[in-house]
Amino acid sequence: MLEFDNVSKSFWTGTQRKVILDRASFRVELGRSMGILAPNGTGKTTIINMMAGLEKPDEGEIRRTCRVSFPLGFMGGVVGKLSARENARYIARIYGLDPDYIEAFCRWLCDLKEYFDQPISIYSSGMRGRFTFSLLLALDFDIYLIDEGMPGNTDVEFNRKAGSILRDRLDNATVVVVSHQASTIEKFCHSAAVLRDGRLYMCDTLEEAKRMYDYT
Repeated sequence: MLEFDNVSKSFWTGTQRKVILDRASFRVELGRSMGILAPNGTGKTTIINMMAGLEKPDEGEIRRTCRVSFPLGFMGGVVGKLSARENARYIARIYGLDPDYIEAFCRWLCDLKEYFDQPISIYSSGMRGRFTFSLLLALDFDIYLIDEGMPGNTDVEFNRKAGSILRDRLDNATVVVVSHQASTIEKFCHSAAVLRDGRLYMCDTLEEAKRMYDYT
């Protein structure tokens, strides 16, 4: 379970205070994937980062009683001066997993060939994306966090393999998706909430959320 209890978060923009969440309380139960519809610039990434523990709320409490992933495409845990192999083994140790397995899985999935043993700092954005997505799928989480849907990648074979594995993962996992498009939410969830002016409005169905989002 992932739970927000009276959570507030805001930022000072230099001219005014921008409210991301204002005393928001909600719960993500395992087996019940959740979507959050919100316009661009309202703090979707901040909410996902708080769920992952990458940012702290100003007030309130966030409780995690299960394994919550880092956001899809997140690069913050990857060290640029290390190779993909070294990063994979380092992350495996952090999560208490077998470094040999995590390295082998990532090497197979991202298929970077000789670059797998080169520093990540020399990678293209596409290569970095393939590695971090491979790393996400190599680890086993109860809740996967997705900000604005799947990251784009032009490698057809990687997309085929990664997409197949992700579908298998989601058969037994829960997803939280934040997006400004209802079509993205529909891929993963049957219900959603709508974020407006720091307030999170929970809806029973996706259709209800879409109507509220379009109306507001």
